[in-house]
Amino acid sequence: MSGLLFVITAPSGAGKSSLIDALLAEDRRLKLSVSYTTRAPRPGEANGREYHFVDGQRFLAMLERGEFLESAEVHGNRYGTSEAVIREALARGEDLVLEIDWQGARQVRRLYPACVGVFILPPEVAELERRMRARGQDSDAVIKRRLASAEEEISHAPEFDYVIINKDFDVAKKDLQAIIRVERLRKARA
Repeated sequence: MSGLLFVITAPSGAGKSSLIDALLAEDRRLKLSVSYTTRAPRPGEANGREYHFVDGQRFLAMLERGEFLESAEVHGNRYGTSEAVIREALARGEDLVLEIDWQGARQVRRLYPACVGVFILPPEVAELERRMRARGQDSDAVIKRRLASAEEEISHAPEFDYVIINKDFDVAKKDLQAIIRVERLRKARA
């Protein structure tokens, strides 16, 4: 029996990573697919845990060999998901979470139309800006650029199977858990 593939997308600052971390901590049957990126690790990140951090030359070589299920350039950095890792994990019956942007989600849906797409929205753009500033990682110019990008990303939310508004973290986490339960039940009944 093959596993389920959950594609979770959100603009930067919407709380996607925090929700996924909480979900994975409580559901040992879910596994996170670790993507490749050319961006530098942030403080506290470890290679192979949050991402596989690679240089641009290695990323492009992997891309040319067709190793990525999806890939995208976001905020000047490249991101990609290993196709072999996804294929093998699903064949073993593992349920996987992909934490990717809308561009990558669109690519994945073409190859895995049965994937379950979830889009996490902030309650409003002003809250998104507040969260970005609270992280203290970016300059005003970078935040303005990310906010403009977020508005464009948000316009793609209707392409997903589910949309969660992350106004209250605990409620959003319960919503995400409910989606996982429903999809597992749907699969078991099929």
